[in-house]
Amino acid sequence: MERTPHIAIVPSPGMGHLIPLVEFAKRLKNNHNISSTFIIPNDGPLSISQKAFLDSLPMGLNHIILPPVNFDDLPQDTQMETRISLMVTRSLDSLREVFKSLVAEHNMVALFIDLFGTDAFDVAIEFGVSPYVFFPSTAMALSLFLYLPKLDQMTSCEYRDLPEPVQIPGCLPVRGQDLLDPVQDRKNDAYKWVLHNAKRYMMAEGIAVNSFKELEGGALKALLEAEPGKPKIYPVGPLIQTGSSSDVDGSGCLKWLDGQPCGSVLYISFGSGGTLSSNQLNELAMGLELSEQRFIWVVRSPSDQANATYFNSHGHKDPLGFLPKGFLERTKGNGFVVSSWAPQAQILSHSSTGGFLTHCGWNSILETVVHGVPVIAWPLYAEQKMNAVSLTEGIKVALRPTVGENGIIGRVEIARVVKSLLEGEEGKAIRSRIRDLKDAAANVISKDGCSTKTLDKLASMLKNKNKLSL
Repeated sequence: MERTPHIAIVPSPGMGHLIPLVEFAKRLKNNHNISSTFIIPNDGPLSISQKAFLDSLPMGLNHIILPPVNFDDLPQDTQMETRISLMVTRSLDSLREVFKSLVAEHNMVALFIDLFGTDAFDVAIEFGVSPYVFFPSTAMALSLFLYLPKLDQMTSCEYRDLPEPVQIPGCLPVRGQDLLDPVQDRKNDAYKWVLHNAKRYMMAEGIAVNSFKELEGGALKALLEAEPGKPKIYPVGPLIQTGSSSDVDGSGCLKWLDGQPCGSVLYISFGSGGTLSSNQLNELAMGLELSEQRFIWVVRSPSDQANATYFNSHGHKDPLGFLPKGFLERTKGNGFVVSSWAPQAQILSHSSTGGFLTHCGWNSILETVVHGVPVIAWPLYAEQKMNAVSLTEGIKVALRPTVGENGIIGRVEIARVVKSLLEGEEGKAIRSRIRDLKDAAANVISKDGCSTKTLDKLASMLKNKNKLSL
């Protein structure tokens, strides 16, 4: 059996989880020679982008795709968190088989799960391997997870009906309706699964979180305070995607950006899982036109379910066909519209980009911070409303448009916020703050930076687990 320390990683479905976990594994391999195997639960064939991503993993990072689980018994309206949790739970037998052979072949020192995979801890413990969590979201969301069992006991009503905001340890007070989606209906299975996983976080030996002090000082301070039975917390962020072979400029948007003035373009993308309703798509188009500002917009086919492309990122119709009649023609001087996908890292790092209208998924937020691009916060699902609160009220690097009484953000409001970010005084103040955060982000992942040293500590903990072969 080889003596190089080896870890197993069980990610939840979705590129948003896979990307930071792979970056985490790359750092462990490149800086500490700890290799890893990704074990992928699923409910059918992986998306083309996931498959390509896994096939291009570097040396020392392997992957094994488990047999698909069957969800035919689940109702159509089963929430995402229930599906993700059940995907792991129903894969435990095949996970055990894979794990058994990994333990025989490698010096296994840990099993890492993310978010909703804590049932896999049982397999690790069975083989005497240490269980860990990699939390790909915010320190604020992690603080809520660890606080949730207590909050659940203290509260009898729905959280959205609480008269006072919820005080998550170390965080800004958050209104009940802004807490993450799966806790909005306590009778739903999704809530029960979140609570089940949150309670089991206490079984972990440690929790790595993709954040850093200057970004989430309050939440991390509370998390780092030692308490009996609480796992050790390792802030190792920002871990963002670094260069990918698929980052070709197929649409020509980077070439177009080269011809625009410095800091003048708003980049609009709702992530790999986010979609807008037809009405909202129409208002956003009209608002951009009304603002008369330059923009690059990644358009996806509309859907009335905000996370419609989370499990299936293949939109079936040409998204551009859903735009208002004549919109492309009227805005072609100052707008560039891309269908479904664009090279986000290159766009955010481009000197012509002056703002990012985002769904507030955490990977996108970390990328915009690393590149120092100001934000318009437009949360859609999961923990994104909490992220928006943190960005607008906490670190103050974002503007947030007001939602109308009909649940739609209107074109006039969109135009106002876009102009304010790119041309107004508010935008200037935000630009200055996000530049400071950009410097802090570069500093924490430098050779002697705080996140680098924290990862060093975690790596030496893993290396010291002198695993005996079973």
